Amino acid sequence: MGRREDEKTVRALKRRVGVDGRGAEVKDRAILALASARRRTLAELPASMPDVGVDADFERVDSVGRPRHEFD
Repeated sequence: MGRREDEKTVRALKRRVGVDGRGAEVKDRAILALASARRRTLAELPASMPDVGVDADFERVDSVGRPRHEFD
């Protein structure tokens, strides 16, 4: 990337900063705050999933509607 491309990038970033009136440093801090937010553990993820139906809703069936069992 040459100097001309660097200057174009800097100008584009300055325009974007001016759009909402927040400075680049404020935006950078917001990004860092989101990135460093507490992460959920693997055990917490399934517990946080919404209840979306009963197991039968997700049962595999063959072309005529009979339950399909992979290992039968």
